[in-house]
Amino acid sequence: MLRVLVVGAGLTGSLCAALLRRTVAGPLHLALWDKAGDAGGRMITANSPQNPRCTADLGAQYITCTPHYAEKHREFYEELLAHGVLVPLTSPIEGMMVKEGDCNFVAPQGISSIIKHYLKESGAEVFFKQRVTQINLRNNVWEVSKETGSPEQFDLVILTMPAPQILELQGDIVNLITECQRQQLASVSYSSRYALGLFYEVGMKIDVPWAGRYITSNPCVRFISIDNQKRSIESSEFGPSLVIHTTVPFGVTHMEHREEDVQQIISQQLETILPGLPQPVATKCQKWRYSQGLLWRLLKLLLVTGWY
Repeated sequence: MLRVLVVGAGLTGSLCAALLRRTVAGPLHLALWDKAGDAGGRMITANSPQNPRCTADLGAQYITCTPHYAEKHREFYEELLAHGVLVPLTSPIEGMMVKEGDCNFVAPQGISSIIKHYLKESGAEVFFKQRVTQINLRNNVWEVSKETGSPEQFDLVILTMPAPQILELQGDIVNLITECQRQQLASVSYSSRYALGLFYEVGMKIDVPWAGRYITSNPCVRFISIDNQKRSIESSEFGPSLVIHTTVPFGVTHMEHREEDVQQIISQQLETILPGLPQPVATKCQKWRYSQGLLWRLLKLLLVTGWY
């Protein structure tokens, strides 16, 4: 039986796993590891510790589909729409760039539901809090070591984590990567930022005429989303959630600062934009060190060890 490991439970890893399941004809043992505690990667949805039904998208906020990709990726969009994973974005997003022919979608159950859909389709054994440290070749199979537990062996390993994390791996993979590939991986640039999720009590109303707003005049805050309104979800069983994304310059400058201090600054800046908000019942601060790797998206470098 072919044993395959996919490293990374974000969109690339989950979709890759699902496509492997659909295309490999013979017996397949498919495993997926991620160093985080839940699926999503940069499309993660956080739950309020006070009420798990109150959620906030701390990564991607919505999906924009251009006419080119609407045709190229038609089967994926049709599948996600048919299963109710995606629905058209109908709530107002102030300051959003609108181009002719573009369609925008949101995920009613949170943006990470896209990843979870593909993980379910893949049938993979998913293990979280598994950080890969080494990859070595042992008798024509790949032995993958992690921070905890014994190494495991696979016929094929697919890496979908950010480029800097690939370059940190030890073992025979160091010699597998060519100098040209190493230069390409090292040249990938990312825009770092923070996201802050605020969870409020049941019955609390945030009275603004938009569900999301791009901010252009603040050195700290770039985007605000009233997350339940963005997804057109109203319920008497949980309160609203609010998400703030910082600017890239702020994120880069404060990347090594204490999260408590960063959260305080973001909250102070939010007060200047939406004064008078009550104290949230819970918060979640997310540091995106590797956010929006533009060159990475262009290169689409999947390092595949095995079948070469």
